[in-house]
Amino acid sequence: MTDMLSPSSYQPRGALTPQRALSELTWLRVGGPADWLFQPADTDDLCAFLAGLPETVAVFPMGVGSNLIVRDGGLRAVVIRLGRGFNGIEIEGTRIRAGAAALDAHVARKAAAGGVDLTFLRTIPGSVGGAVRMNAGCYGTYVADHLVEIGVVTRAGEARRLHAADLHLAYRQSALPEGWVITDAVFEGLPAEPADLEARMAEQIAKRDASQPSKERSAGSTFRNPSGSSSTGRADDVHDLKAWKVIDDAGMRGARLGGAQMSEMHSNFLINVGGASAADLEGLGEEVRKKVLLNSGIELQWEIMRVGER
Repeated sequence: MTDMLSPSSYQPRGALTPQRALSELTWLRVGGPADWLFQPADTDDLCAFLAGLPETVAVFPMGVGSNLIVRDGGLRAVVIRLGRGFNGIEIEGTRIRAGAAALDAHVARKAAAGGVDLTFLRTIPGSVGGAVRMNAGCYGTYVADHLVEIGVVTRAGEARRLHAADLHLAYRQSALPEGWVITDAVFEGLPAEPADLEARMAEQIAKRDASQPSKERSAGSTFRNPSGSSSTGRADDVHDLKAWKVIDDAGMRGARLGGAQMSEMHSNFLINVGGASAADLEGLGEEVRKKVLLNSGIELQWEIMRVGER
């Protein structure tokens, strides 16, 4: 793979780095290196790079690593990580155009300042690209409720625009093909007074900090709520059964393995309490799934993405 991507063969304008440690780029601070990390300068640079990349080389788009465990053996792939050329936020009436690298919280705050309600994004960790790909949601509202269209670059290096319906957004998932990279998203929000939106977001932050380990090294919710398996992911869906409750019932609140722990504060949060390996974190998660299945017959599904070699 090193020969196929040698700098003498590829001259992208963005940064192309071999054997890049990914532990520094994930919120859980674990994981081995990627064969290559590519940070494109802009969409044209990304298109040209992917168009010239052999089809046999795997591509993994990565956001800010907020919902990700990279296994200790690393990734045999080119990891695409978007940066400054992809983090702009523009207000067009009640529509917000945001680059895929823009943080969800920043989009919510800038939209609020412009009198547009996208407050549900304020407490969602991560960036826009990841939020779209997994149809992220909070407080009963999902990306699917507000998404209009997205820009993508296909694995073959072709830039396209896709309507929200093309993604078939469902509970914590989308139909975006493997290796395609989201470059931007357009959301539609309702008009509202900026001061009211700011107050609502302040309440959301206070509520989150009172119930979740927001200061710890975590990747957000570890498992999907069990009743969401057949959900469309829209705001009118009902998720009565909560993952934290079945974890509690199985006696796994506070459970530990090495440096990994299920949070005492919120048992559906997997945290790195210090020195955890990816194997610790994933192993503890699998132990939780096993205990929940034995206790209640419910098979929890991971919400955190796990990638790479053990």
